[in-house]
Amino acid sequence: MKKEDIFKCKEIIEKLNNYYSIRIVGQQNLFKSLLISLMANGHILLESVPGLAKTTAAKILTEAVAGKFSRIQCTPDLLPSDIIGTQIFNYANNSFETKLGPIIANFVLLDEINRSSAKTQSATLEAMQERQITIDGKIYKLPEIFIVIATQNPIEQEGTYLLAEAQLDRFLLKEKINYPTMEEEIEILNRLEKNVFENKEAILSIDDLKFLQEKTKEVYIDDSIKKYIAKIILATRVPQNFIDNKLASYITLGSSSRGCIAFMKCAKALALINGRDFVIPEDVKNLRYAILRHRITLNFSAMVDNVTVENIIDAIFGGLPCP
Repeated sequence: MKKEDIFKCKEIIEKLNNYYSIRIVGQQNLFKSLLISLMANGHILLESVPGLAKTTAAKILTEAVAGKFSRIQCTPDLLPSDIIGTQIFNYANNSFETKLGPIIANFVLLDEINRSSAKTQSATLEAMQERQITIDGKIYKLPEIFIVIATQNPIEQEGTYLLAEAQLDRFLLKEKINYPTMEEEIEILNRLEKNVFENKEAILSIDDLKFLQEKTKEVYIDDSIKKYIAKIILATRVPQNFIDNKLASYITLGSSSRGCIAFMKCAKALALINGRDFVIPEDVKNLRYAILRHRITLNFSAMVDNVTVENIIDAIFGGLPCP
């Protein structure tokens, strides 16, 4: 990759970071995860209680590049046609017309996705995977820059439909968001008083994001790191060969090949964010929770013994030699 391309990527990322940091206090992990998902051309699942700037962060990224933003509030009575669109009869000309749904956007926020029915979840995840929708037999392509940011509340389970493991796997990353500190809460109030959230002038374009995605693909990853990634995924499937038997017994399902692909794509994005055109093992390690926490399924015994998926991930990485 040319030095001027790396410099341009760094410039775009810095502009996005500055734009984000002015309007969002803290939550840098959220920004980095959103940026990686965007650069790797994937979707992200965010888990947190309400009110921690998930919608605001998605809107800010959209405003920064003058993109199109859609917010879909998921409820049990939400139908697939409410998301992808449907055919509507026009009495004026006695014919059916296609009305496209809110899924046709650059940034789509699916708020509390686990509140929608399984049928609606499936329709949404199909659009995410195929990057197209079908209405009355006609195919409509989704925008080239298309990222779904789905959220779920880990506290409330009443009236929810848990995402199946196969559906969770379609998300490139899963990020958990924590509460801000007291100092950050005070800073939020100060910025709100100064109306710093009102400025919505775009600083970049959709083409800048396309450039980032293209250059992310060009980042070099050595065969030794590819082998390291493959071993990590293998360790989630046959954990007894890599970690303590007691910890291994908590795992009921390991990662699919999508986890392997996600590690490579996201490691390339993280390398470029850090100003490099090559991947190092630390890029893979830094992404371990976000990529694997929704791809490893634990049994009931793990919950009883207070063993988290992060504990399992740490054990896997600790048991593998680093290239």
